[in-house]
Amino acid sequence: MTLCDYFSAPDDNAAAAVVEMSGGPVAGALDVVHLKHIDPVVAIAHLEAIATGCSYEEAGTRPRSGELLSSPESEGSFVFSLSDTLTDALVAATPDDLAAFAEPWSMTAELQQIQVDDKTAAVVLEVLAGLARRARADGLQLYCWWSL
Repeated sequence: MTLCDYFSAPDDNAAAAVVEMSGGPVAGALDVVHLKHIDPVVAIAHLEAIATGCSYEEAGTRPRSGELLSSPESEGSFVFSLSDTLTDALVAATPDDLAAFAEPWSMTAELQQIQVDDKTAAVVLEVLAGLARRARADGLQLYCWWSL
């Protein structure tokens, strides 16, 4: 089972250092939300496409979108960046926007595979949007710690 902890950090170096911490970003006293199985590459690129009205392909090629920051030889955990475009979209999203994003996002193959329905997707989006807002207010960026 994979763990995906989304967190904020001041920069890529600080985020990548989380790989060396036993327990990941929680051990670093960072702002963290725990989202098992919501992968930082495919599922998050689908979310970005829905939230910004672009194609999945475009979302996946934006700067920082699912970029591996830790060593690919890391054993058991990795850190990925989330795009600033997604962060902007989450910060700007109203509760109605988040609810509107939830249904199509829950219909993606990645969320269907892990049995995330639209109500659960809406809760995940509220949590991610809260993290994005706190990060933006503090001048931080978003990341994901992915661990086996």
